[in-house]
Amino acid sequence: MGRQKIPLVKIKKESHRQVTFSKRRASLFKKASELCTLMCGAEIAIIVFSPAQKPFSFKHTSVESVLDRHLSQNNLPSTQTQQHRGNVAPSCELNLRLTEILNESEEEKKKGQAMEDMRKVSARRPMINWWEAPVEEMNMVQLQEMKSALES
Repeated sequence: MGRQKIPLVKIKKESHRQVTFSKRRASLFKKASELCTLMCGAEIAIIVFSPAQKPFSFKHTSVESVLDRHLSQNNLPSTQTQQHRGNVAPSCELNLRLTEILNESEEEKKKGQAMEDMRKVSARRPMINWWEAPVEEMNMVQLQEMKSALES
């Protein structure tokens, strides 16, 4: 069936509006970065304003070249195109590395959360070692760690 359409309504509470903006800005910039790395030729310039009217920007190559070409509806002259080609590969590599680092960061956060969960379980039962904890209360990461500990 798909997702249902949600009506656009201004969020009334200022703190909720700021949190929503921050999350959406981060995901928008991440998607733009993925487009740059996957296509390795996309030139993207994004400017967004926070509820407090503070500007935030994301750029791949230079904002000026993207805006000039968009506003003039012309392609870059051949000399600028050649100069631009030299910048595309390093930018693509950097964007690819950024995406890898963001993915690694998300994995580390998940591992940290699993360790925190294990700590909470052991805090509730201080007399029991982690390997003596009930299997039913363990999550998938904890079960995998227990399996690898038993195999070694």
